[in-house]
Order: sequence, then C-alpha cells, then structure tokens
Amino acid sequence: MSKKFREGADPMNTKWSRWKTVLTCAFLLIAIALCDIRTASALPTGKVMAIPAFARKYGLPCSACHTAWPELNNFGQVFRDNGYQLMNDRDSPIWQNPSYFPITFRITPSWHRETTTNQALDVPGTITGGAVGTLTQAGFDLSGMDLWSGGTLYKNISFILLPSSDPTAVWHFESAFIRFDNLWHTPWLNVKFGRFEIDNLISEKRFLFLSSNGGLYQIYHFNVPGSINDFGYGDNQIGVELAGHSANSYTRYSVSFLSSNEGGVNFTNSVTPGGAPSNRSYDVNLAFSQAFNAPGPPGESGFGQERIGAFAYIGQRPTSFETLNGNDLVGIDNKPFYRIGFAGDLSYKNLELLPLFMYGHDNPYLGQFGVPSNTPLPAGAQAPTFYGGFLEAHYYFNPQNVALARFEQIKVGQQALNTTQGSLGNITAVSFGYRWYPIMFSRAGVALDGEFSRVRTIGAEPESADGDGTVGVPGAAVWSNSIYFGIDFDF
Repeated sequence: MSKKFREGADPMNTKWSRWKTVLTCAFLLIAIALCDIRTASALPTGKVMAIPAFARKYGLPCSACHTAWPELNNFGQVFRDNGYQLMNDRDSPIWQNPSYFPITFRITPSWHRETTTNQALDVPGTITGGAVGTLTQAGFDLSGMDLWSGGTLYKNISFILLPSSDPTAVWHFESAFIRFDNLWHTPWLNVKFGRFEIDNLISEKRFLFLSSNGGLYQIYHFNVPGSINDFGYGDNQIGVELAGHSANSYTRYSVSFLSSNEGGVNFTNSVTPGGAPSNRSYDVNLAFSQAFNAPGPPGESGFGQERIGAFAYIGQRPTSFETLNGNDLVGIDNKPFYRIGFAGDLSYKNLELLPLFMYGHDNPYLGQFGVPSNTPLPAGAQAPTFYGGFLEAHYYFNPQNVALARFEQIKVGQQALNTTQGSLGNITAVSFGYRWYPIMFSRAGVALDGEFSRVRTIGAEPESADGDGTVGVPGAAVWSNSIYFGIDFDF
C-alpha cells in the first residue's frame, strides 16, 4: 500500500529510490512500548500473499510492485487497481508465451514457541480442574499453503483464484473473484464480484508479520467479551464491490455490498463445511483514501508519498434461528453493528509508519449470547463498544532488509452488562521482527523472518487462541508470548 515513487507524474514509472536515515525501528519500539506497557491489556496471526507470476509475465523484478513482498508500493497499487494490467499489449492472454502459467505456490516452514499464562489446568492426580498454570509449546511447524493464480481473461477483465489450506491440508477458497475494469472508459468505475479482501488501507493479507501473536491485527478481530458477533475486519468477504481511482491511484474509493455471513459460502458463516446458517441480510463497507507527495525541508528532497484514509463497515448479525426438529435453518432477528475508523501510510525517508484507529459498536442484543431479540434484555444490558488501534513501523535498510515494530492497544468502552468488570477484554500488544530477502526473482522469492510478540489480555483468551481457552483466574491478566523463525518462500 504505499511506496514511494517520485519520478514524474506517471505512477507506472519503475524508476524509484529510497532515502537514507539514522532512525531505526528499535527506537520507535522503545518509545511507543514504554508509553503504556505497564497498564496494558492483550493481542493475536494471519496470512500474507504475493504472486511472482505477474513479475514473470511482464519481466519485472519483484521490487517493481513491492516495498518488501507482499506489501505493495504505489506502482503495485496502481497495477492492482488497473485489474492487474500495465495497460499495454502484454496484458492480453493472446500475447502471452504458451509456456507462461500464472500460478504461485506459497508456504512457510517455521520454528516457534508459544507461551500463555493464567490457564486453567487439572490438578495432578485428578480428572477435574482447579489448578492454574502456564502452557508452553515449542517445535517445528508449517503454515498453511496458498495456491494462487491471477491474471487477465481479456482486456479489462481480470481474475484472482486462491485456494488456501490450513497446515493439515483442509482447503477453502481464500479469494475467488472476477473484476471488470475501466467501465465506460474511466478508471473511476470498476466492479469486482466474488470473495475478496475488503478495500482497507492497511491490509492484513499483505502485511509482514507471521507469528502467532504478531501475525494479525488485534483490532480487526476484536469483539467485546460475551458478544455473539463473528465479524473480523481483516477477513475476506463475499459480495460485489464498486471501486474507482485516479490515474495514479492517489485518490481511491470503494463501496462493497456483502453477504452478512463473514465471507461464508453455501449460506453459512464459514468458508469450510459445518458453519452455522447465515441470515438473509447484507453488509456495506465504505472506504476512501487520498495520497500526496510531502515536501521536505528547504534544500532537501521530499519525504515521499503519504496516504490517509477513512472507512466504515455497517453490518447485521442474527440473534436467533428458524428451526426444524431442533436444527438451525436460517438466522433471523437481525441486529446491527458498525466499525468506523481512519488509517494512514506515512513515510519519512526509509521509515514507513502505519497508524490506525477504530471504534466498534454492537446492538445490545449482540452482546447477550442466547437472548433472541423477541425476548426482553436482562437487567443491566447495554450496547457493547470498544476503541483502539495500532502503530506499525517498517524501516527499510535496503530493498532486501526490513526491520518491523508494532504497538497495539484496545479498550472496552462499554461492556455488554453494566455489572461486568470494565477492563475485561482489554488488550495491549508489542511485536517486533526482521525480514531478510536473499532471493527476489521473478521466478521465486525467499524471506527469512524472525519475530517476537508479547500480548496482555485482561480476563480473556488471546485473539491468537493460544492456550486452552479457559482463563484460570477470572478477570486477571493473560500474557501470551510468541517467538518465531520461518522461511517464507513462493514459486
């Protein structure tokens, strides 16, 4: 999503440069962590993607589209906004070499260590609980696997197909859509249809962290404890999107009309078999961003490209179901929720900053598990709310070496019941890491990734789902630590 083309007005010009500075992400990490680490509360993984098939097709280096793959620079953003086209003759499948096959395999072998405190355990010699302890696991592992294909079917008609598996080879379609670009000969009208990532400025599918705690944005998946809402802002959704952009993609907008089922298929709320039935309603996501080139001090070149944006997600979830013989059929009694916020992608020479703030609000019935909307709410019930965000930093020593840091915090503004501990569910998280890209070719890429993450959650299971899922001392802090080393490669 950003980076930083200063050579003229044409964003497809691949001639670009990085600036040098003595700032490092370590200084940023220390500064932001010391602000609030003592009063904190908790955090948790995700998947990232890149596709060297496009580099092979056009004979471009990976750095043409990526700051550090899979994160996009402005050239890559324009390429994606144009429907994976450079707007030349090579876009059409007719002109492709018959040996070219647009597919990428990606997986990450790893070693990691996960530690979670304040977990309920059985007392030795008994078959019941009663003890509280720390769970630690460590060893070698695999990530899931991506099998990604994408390209053009015809001029201004493009597609992405991404079957993805978990580490045990249970498959689902992470993305599958067709896109019609430049309708009525204008970049301001493009339509996408299928399952896709909603147009958030800071992508959870293209970020650089991979560890159990660091590999997801906590705020994207947070719900107030006790809520029946299953929504995650970083998750792919299924529906239709209308999007538009200026010629250089500095100005962008999107409007998505989505099924209210968290991207599920077969009218369920899951992308794999066994999900609960979804309801008969729709969600809407609105996003807008604006980029500009920031001037530097007198006598110096500019800071680079800066981008700021805002978003709003308005959705519904069922509070009860139509049934037959006790089996759920269709979700009914829908109640609304929304998420609103703003984000940025800011640069100062070699340093990139990704700030985000989000506010979430659920209907009171969504905060009461098992209470259908045709029955009265319990005494003290109220609308669950939360707010928070993160600041992530990337320092690019050069295109093959990048240091990472992130500080994230979430506060519950209002619990679902006014008798609930006010801090229950609060999260504070710190992550940092380093990625080295020894291989960056159009045929393949390899990145060595090392990370450490530490999360504090008040009285709730970490978003990473590490541990046994049961807090040993209710209302007390749960600390979750993740140490990670992986070799991230694609072909």
